[in-house]
Amino acid sequence: MAIKLINLGFNNVVALERVVAVLNSQSLPSKRLREEAIRKNKLIDATNGRKMRTVLVTDSDHVVLSSLQPETIIQRIKEEK
Repeated sequence: MAIKLINLGFNNVVALERVVAVLNSQSLPSKRLREEAIRKNKLIDATNGRKMRTVLVTDSDHVVLSSLQPETIIQRIKEEK
């Protein structure tokens, strides 16, 4: 079985089966998750210096930041399934 990867932009990918949630970066819960991930050293910044628009949560409690719109990432997830 091949691992399905989701492109987060700028040659950054995440394994589809590891993604638990896709959140808008402006929501209060996503801000709390980012702060907690920083404290636990589990934050992965895949924005390449661009504006953060999406926060992905993985099953390993890692928080991945992306500069793509949440809708774009959700569409890519749907295409891979």
